[in-house]
Amino acid sequence: MADLLRLLLRVAEKAANVARVCRQEAPLFQLLVQEKTGDDKNKKFVQDFKTLADVVIQEVIRHDVGAQFPEMAGFIHGEESNKFENGLGESVTVTVCRTEEETAALLSTVLDGDHTAASLLARAIHQDPATVDTSTDGLTVPLSPSELGIWIDPIDATSQYIEGREEVLEEGHLSPSGLHCALVLIGVYLRSTGEPVMGVINQPFNHKDPAGGGWRGKHFWGVSCGSINVCSVSRPKDGTGRGLSVVLSSSEKQVVKEALTSLCGPDKLVYASGAGYKILCVIQGLADAYVLSEGSTFKWDSCAPHALLRALGGGIVDLSKTLQSNVGPQDHKAELTYHQPHTECKGADRWANHGGLVAYRDCSQLCSIIGALKGKL
Repeated sequence: MADLLRLLLRVAEKAANVARVCRQEAPLFQLLVQEKTGDDKNKKFVQDFKTLADVVIQEVIRHDVGAQFPEMAGFIHGEESNKFENGLGESVTVTVCRTEEETAALLSTVLDGDHTAASLLARAIHQDPATVDTSTDGLTVPLSPSELGIWIDPIDATSQYIEGREEVLEEGHLSPSGLHCALVLIGVYLRSTGEPVMGVINQPFNHKDPAGGGWRGKHFWGVSCGSINVCSVSRPKDGTGRGLSVVLSSSEKQVVKEALTSLCGPDKLVYASGAGYKILCVIQGLADAYVLSEGSTFKWDSCAPHALLRALGGGIVDLSKTLQSNVGPQDHKAELTYHQPHTECKGADRWANHGGLVAYRDCSQLCSIIGALKGKL
């Protein structure tokens, strides 16, 4: 498991490099921000370049993990389909090839012959990142890769990634929008139970290098398996007396906002973009909980950060199940799991967190939130 964690940290950094290259190299950036206009057939795919950026990142992770752990290859799931139709109507399956030149040639067919963009992207895909510092030495977890599955969200908060606002992150403060909300999420779960046991979060746009001006990232990781709970983030100090704070989506239902305002006070409700970033805010202690009443997140959004929260003594519960349950919120039946689809649904909805969710670090705070929302939804 320590080997798997080291690999995931490395491939997440490689993925972050791809995300940065797509914004920093002019030929790729022009494709990334180009708006869809009219029904220009020859531009059909190029104008949805953001989807290719997502897929390339997903396939890099799938390729590298499958190469080192072939027993996991059939259990690496992502948000995106890797099949595209180019401007000539040809169906192209995006994969990572054996060499950089072969990958560039494949991408060129998807990008309607844009060899410059294809070569830049292929170089980023095949470039190994600098060594990722991590203190995983001595970490032993009694699990085999053949027991595990993976969920990948290649770029969570894609709209923030495309818009690309360069907000400055203030230490100890949540920032509601901007490039830093875009995250690479890799979550590992037990195939038998669906429990999240390992998570890696890479924030490609954490800060700018004072010397070169380029973006630098930051990574977070956690392992939670039985009695083993290890996280790269320290458990935040107890904020006794400061009151409960909750992060929400700005589009959250008014009844939820009102109930939580009564519980926390108006100054303790904060808003941010991206499901992954909102859960990361809870992990970092920038908010005590994240509440979402809609079924608008998916397994790939929550699996990675869920593992970190578990390592810190918290978790993520299905809001609807918890509100309906007669048992306490700590009942594990309400915890989100990651191994079974909703068979009555189609497409991505098979993997939605349909009942909404509450991400939390402290069970007593979860109880307060559930108490405030009981009978309101």
